[in-house]
Amino acid sequence: MLLSGHAHTVAPGEGRTVNLGVIQMRFLAAGEATDRAFTLADVTGGPGPWTVPHIHRETQESFFVLEGEFTFAVGGQQIPAGPGSYILVPRGSRHEITAGAEGGRFLTLMVPGGLEEMFIELADLPPDSITDLTVRAAISARHDSTPA
Repeated sequence: MLLSGHAHTVAPGEGRTVNLGVIQMRFLAAGEATDRAFTLADVTGGPGPWTVPHIHRETQESFFVLEGEFTFAVGGQQIPAGPGSYILVPRGSRHEITAGAEGGRFLTLMVPGGLEEMFIELADLPPDSITDLTVRAAISARHDSTPA
């Protein structure tokens, strides 16, 4: 939690980074720094699926693409997104993310904060567990992320 009058800063190369195989997440402002108001992460990875289709009941996610080409599947929409694109996924919406042939990078904002705890747990498992439905379901049961 931030103390009054003290800024939370993360310099280039700093911040907790978790390796999920297909992606790496660097937490710029995790729930503990924001009193769980939000989590902000810098996400980078290679081509292909970055997530399984899933739903958040309490968490609202948004994405700002920095590099690469992505397809965000939100509900029944297939949304192509390149650098400079912003996507807001409403709570309760089924969604998944697939990176194009060159992979990419985006910022993700999760409101409220705390969902990063799921990614930290997944990082302790074999690489690419984030895209394994069985593994993801077991961990997701403890967090606001349900494979759909």
